[in-house]
Amino acid sequence: MIDVNEIRKHFAVYDKYPNLCYLDSAASALKLKEVNESLFNYMAYNGTNVHRGVYKLSYEATNEYEETREIVAKFINAKTEEIVFTRGASAALNLVALSYGLNFLKPGDEIISSELEHHSSQMPWLNVANKTGAKINYIELDAESKITIENFKKLLNKNTKVVALTHVSNVMGYLTPIKEIIKLAHEVGAVVIVDGAQSVPHLKVDVKELDCDFLAFSGHKLMGPTGVGVLYGKKKILDKMPPVEFGGDMAEDVYVDHMSYKDTPYKFETGTPMIAEVIALKEAIKFINKVGIDRIYEHEKELFNLAIKGLEKIPNVIIYNKSAETGIISFNIKGTHPHDAASVYDKNNVCIRAGHHCAELIMHHLNVVGTVRASFYLYNDEEDVKTFLKATKEAAEFFQMFMED
Repeated sequence: MIDVNEIRKHFAVYDKYPNLCYLDSAASALKLKEVNESLFNYMAYNGTNVHRGVYKLSYEATNEYEETREIVAKFINAKTEEIVFTRGASAALNLVALSYGLNFLKPGDEIISSELEHHSSQMPWLNVANKTGAKINYIELDAESKITIENFKKLLNKNTKVVALTHVSNVMGYLTPIKEIIKLAHEVGAVVIVDGAQSVPHLKVDVKELDCDFLAFSGHKLMGPTGVGVLYGKKKILDKMPPVEFGGDMAEDVYVDHMSYKDTPYKFETGTPMIAEVIALKEAIKFINKVGIDRIYEHEKELFNLAIKGLEKIPNVIIYNKSAETGIISFNIKGTHPHDAASVYDKNNVCIRAGHHCAELIMHHLNVVGTVRASFYLYNDEEDVKTFLKATKEAAEFFQMFMED
């Protein structure tokens, strides 16, 4: 499906570590050379602010910055004025909760969340509930720990004002039936906030087709820079939301006793933004478009299926998400703390994540302290799967000796 050898030529880390087996893309993807070059070029040859200077360098920086907004909008099929740049997906999700949640929710209103949420999707709304008197309800997960339409319907009612859900779980890799959920939520007048951090880099996301009210994702998970994220919001909703930060660049007029703000999206982009990072983000999206998001998704699924088949043959490996729709595998080695298991992978030059993955609710649901998580992306291949399985076998055999004692 994908020529991984050609893909890896675009990542400097493979020049330094040719045998790298990187399986932690769910935490942060490797960074493209094109992204690195863009960051360097802005910092070295421009470095000016945007939206302010009338001189050539500032004009060029502003054009580059706003070009990324256009490319991001096209990538998810949004309007340019519906794209707000933030510090990351977490900042984007918090912006919605602090602006929309604290200003439009009241006692008696209800929020629907789930135990599959990343902390950045759940905690802002728990905070809103605590401060406004609204009630937060959690969808009951099914036997496979999935969100189902049936269980969502059990919570949905006329008091539901907000639905905040992950599109793809960062622990279980499950694809939420978000389009159907959005349709049902809109029937009772609720707004839907989608955490797209794990979906946008891996599968085609069309906000118009989904009809979501908000979508958040980060740059670093799609091979772009750290420190930059995107909030998509329907303009009619963003327009009525107040800013949550005040200062430079977002103000229209300021007097001693009153003030006014710029239009959406600029009223949410306070101060000097992440200029270098925003400009470089476009390079990651261009690369994904060139490879093809559908090809990336199929490639990851092929590796996932291959890895699952191999894990099932290794004794004492507990797999939690055999039916995941994406390239994330969560598992444990029987009787072994995930951090202990991770040390064996590191010895074998395999980069994986171990812990609760900023998603403690699903850990409580699974009744574990954490999991070992492997996640695939377009630069992984079958050799990575073999290396991963070899390290897993070694870890399982090593820790089995202590269980026998």
